[in-house]
Amino acid sequence: MSDSIFVNRYTSIKEALKKLNISAEGVLLVLDEDKRLIGTLTDGDIRRAILAGKELKDSIEGVFNPKPSVLYEDNFDAEEARALFLNKRFSLIPILTRDREVLRYITWTEFFSGEVFPRKTRKKVNVPLVIMAGGKGTRMKPFTSVLPKPLIPIGEKTVLEHIIDEFLQNGITQYYFTLNYRGEMIRAYFDGIERSYDVKYIWEKEFLGTAGSLRFFLDDAPECFFVSNCDIIVKADFSDVLDFHRSSGSWLTIISALQHNILPYGVVHFSNGGKVERIQEKPEYSFTINTGVYILDKRCLSYIPENRVFHMTDLIQTLMDDHKPVFTYPINEGEYIDIGQWEEYRNALDRLNIAENYDKK
Repeated sequence: MSDSIFVNRYTSIKEALKKLNISAEGVLLVLDEDKRLIGTLTDGDIRRAILAGKELKDSIEGVFNPKPSVLYEDNFDAEEARALFLNKRFSLIPILTRDREVLRYITWTEFFSGEVFPRKTRKKVNVPLVIMAGGKGTRMKPFTSVLPKPLIPIGEKTVLEHIIDEFLQNGITQYYFTLNYRGEMIRAYFDGIERSYDVKYIWEKEFLGTAGSLRFFLDDAPECFFVSNCDIIVKADFSDVLDFHRSSGSWLTIISALQHNILPYGVVHFSNGGKVERIQEKPEYSFTINTGVYILDKRCLSYIPENRVFHMTDLIQTLMDDHKPVFTYPINEGEYIDIGQWEEYRNALDRLNIAENYDKK
């Protein structure tokens, strides 16, 4: 068993997020001072805690689930494990001694490996996704002097197809592309491939920013819908995001990502006159950033002016100025991939395990 899956009650939320980002199972096991299991921790537990006011520096005490489902080694029953996996949709089940010492754990993948069994599926949702695909992609020149950014290849697929793949896991089959720069190339590509989903196109004659062209969606828009930039991939359970959006009464929900950054320098703190008080070596900062994926209610669209440059940040600020509820749904940094610049593009290849596979061809 890897130690990376274990934490204690005094572990900070920030450190737990780092371990969750490393763990492939999406769950941590919380042990007491005697190495006995006292709970489990998921990113959902942390998300609820942060939304309730907890800070990243706070401990996970009161955040983790103190009553997890477990199995005991002395009477382990495979059928009971199967029922827990299928009914509770667990990623992992701890196997304990009667003193609650963790002997091992079994994962969904391990348990069902070798069996003809479908992988875990997300709950289906029936709302469309609008992808803002009309920009020039200037940060990716000279590549985008030839191809539009949404058609940049990531392995064997375009960026747009990778984005759509994530939403297909929630059964979303209706997609709208807002098009401008080299839009005919995007349309020709998607009209020429085999696909299991429907694509419609929203055309803007002038560049209208990251939200302006949504005004053209006013007549077709359902009660609510997802919106995504064309240069990021978010790996989330979008049914849970939608449930959060509706239950919170939000008009617009921002999917945000918790990011940890270490400044590679010593920071000098000094008082008036230049007297050095202390040097902070390579400080770490944590931020919650906007991923560029949202849920919007249709009523937001009336706040977008016609035929004028208008960005999503403008829409958000306008809604808040008018006292309309705007909420955020935070995800861990490992669930957010940015490919908007060349450095991020290479990182995306690495994180999607594409670069290594490509090099072997």
